[in-house]
Amino acid sequence: MEEIIMNMLKNRLKDFKLAGMLNSLEERVNYANNNELSPIQFLELLCEDEENSRRDNSYKKRYARAKLPTYKTIEEFDFSFQPSIDKKMINDVSTCQYIAEHKNIVFIGNPGTGKSHLAIALGIKALMRGNKVLFSTTAEMLRQLHMSRADNSYYKKFNEYLAPNLLILDELGFRKLPNYSADDFFEIIAKRYEKGSTIITTNKSFEHWGDIFDDQILADAIRDRVVHHAIICKINGPSYRTKAIKQEPILG
Repeated sequence: MEEIIMNMLKNRLKDFKLAGMLNSLEERVNYANNNELSPIQFLELLCEDEENSRRDNSYKKRYARAKLPTYKTIEEFDFSFQPSIDKKMINDVSTCQYIAEHKNIVFIGNPGTGKSHLAIALGIKALMRGNKVLFSTTAEMLRQLHMSRADNSYYKKFNEYLAPNLLILDELGFRKLPNYSADDFFEIIAKRYEKGSTIITTNKSFEHWGDIFDDQILADAIRDRVVHHAIICKINGPSYRTKAIKQEPILG
């Protein structure tokens, strides 16, 4: 009889799409019996399981949609190798308060200095706090926007870059952008201005952004909107890749 009731209850939980409760039901029943829990205590545990399950599923979905190229954390970052980085500042922004305040973050430094690592790690922190995140190299975003004009999906693609709470644009300035792309980049930054947060990694100081876009006036307009509510992190240090090469044993 008890098995019949259990199966009926499982079917009801399945019908109501309470997967967290369904998956932990038998374990919680055994735990409740062994520890003499009251019905209210038992129900509270099941509700906690459902809440945790939904939170975990939400994170997994948002992580997949974020398109992060790899998994990096703040804890893995070697601050001792880059003493120019203010560790306290990085820990402060890890709370994601800047997202609530619609502020931006700009990491400026030479290739290999950890800019992308920090950007991705902050993206992970944002996801863990329930935010929607999207990662893209700058060149790929602009390529996607340009291609979308061919099939009339431009506005749909454009809105994909406006939707997340945090947009991460990697590698600005690593290659000269086509002339047509400056307008698209400006529109993304302008539409997100004071409405969403953007993290930009770049190897170019602000005074050289005109070289990236081949339009000094537009570059100034982009820079002003990015910097107005921004946390700037300039990294003046060696490349982690060079460090890794030096640490490899010499054979032969």
